[in-house]
Amino acid sequence: MAANMKLSFSSLLWLALQTASVCQAQKYAFAHVVVGNTAAHTQATWANDISLAQACGIDAFALNMGYPDSNIPTQVANAFAAAEANDGGSFKLFFAFDYLGGGEVWPATGSNSVVSYLTEYKSSTAYFNYNSLPFVSTFEGTGNIADWAPGGAIRSQGDVYFVPDWSSLGTGGIAPYLDNIQGFFNWGMWPNGASNMTDAGDVAWQQAIGTGKTYMMGVSPWFFHSASGGTDWVWRGDDLWADRWAETLVVAPEFVQIVTWNDFGEAHYIGPIYSDSEIAAGSAVYVDNMPHESWRDFIPYYIAMFKGSSFDISRDQMQYWYHPAPTAGGSTCGVVGNNADQGQTELSPDLVVEDGVFFSALLSSAAQVHVQIGTNAVTVYNGSEGINHWSQPFNGQTGVPTFSVVRDGITVNSGTGLEITSTTTLSNGCTNYNAWVGSF
Repeated sequence: MAANMKLSFSSLLWLALQTASVCQAQKYAFAHVVVGNTAAHTQATWANDISLAQACGIDAFALNMGYPDSNIPTQVANAFAAAEANDGGSFKLFFAFDYLGGGEVWPATGSNSVVSYLTEYKSSTAYFNYNSLPFVSTFEGTGNIADWAPGGAIRSQGDVYFVPDWSSLGTGGIAPYLDNIQGFFNWGMWPNGASNMTDAGDVAWQQAIGTGKTYMMGVSPWFFHSASGGTDWVWRGDDLWADRWAETLVVAPEFVQIVTWNDFGEAHYIGPIYSDSEIAAGSAVYVDNMPHESWRDFIPYYIAMFKGSSFDISRDQMQYWYHPAPTAGGSTCGVVGNNADQGQTELSPDLVVEDGVFFSALLSSAAQVHVQIGTNAVTVYNGSEGINHWSQPFNGQTGVPTFSVVRDGITVNSGTGLEITSTTTLSNGCTNYNAWVGSF
């Protein structure tokens, strides 16, 4: 049957902008790596991660580091050794000091401090520089703003190009600190409640920091915080991966940071899963057999569009993702929608997360996209050359979904996904709010 085609914001925006030729200054795309989740990595593992990231056009890893974490020195050394050995340091790394993730704040100076890491690694051939300065970011750290002031404890030891995430200040609270920063990273990249993400927050932050400051925009595919021992919550993912990349064309930031490469406990990883030992305790049940690597397949196209570069669509591709059972098909096991600790109104997760399949097609020319769940009727979508995105509700349908590109009545290519069941398949009886991701 023909679909009452549901075009997300991304589809409408891409149709208007995907063929535009835009002259832009140099832009960069990064991926956020939680170094605390790399305990089993070797230099070879880092080299593989770097190779995979570089293959899809990512320029650098943002090394998120909590304090204290005995894993950090070894893995930072492994990461830089791998990057330096990779084509003379063509793939870059930079530090993102996490002031919340390790339980303590980062000391400015001394051994195992912000200054000590910068002193050791900023001259590496693999360290990312911008405007001839070492690029540095943070996750929060608003209690230590004075450390980053010009002439303060950190920058008196050598200047940096500083692009922090101080999102907790709010757009109304950043003004007194603009002299401390060269740019700003907005951590707000997931929607609130039962709504889709827009670029309103990005535009507000750009206005708040004003001209003369660069802006780093976060792009994330999903969010399900699991097994924390405290409040676990879900934010709407659904169409987010497609929508957020579309929004980069409107916001036009200097930097995009993909969140994340490997945060398995928040379910927005796009990198490979090497070992359960690198997954937060209790999260493995939600992560195992739920690969996300197919989310990388369209990144070369998305980054090319973000940078204003040309891209040759040489073949038809699709990627598709969904949670493999209705949200009501298992127990919430304490998971809520939204997070009251972040000033949000908590909701039932069933109201936040949509039960459906979400799929994008990158087409070399106009074609139809066919979607069939199990033995149910085929739904047909009319696609245009370039990027297309749709979603389709489960509507009680179960079975293995099939996604196909059909042109002139001939199936060009097709793929199948994980079976959609009426109830959860997890041994603990909990609903899995994580996504299964596939592609062809």
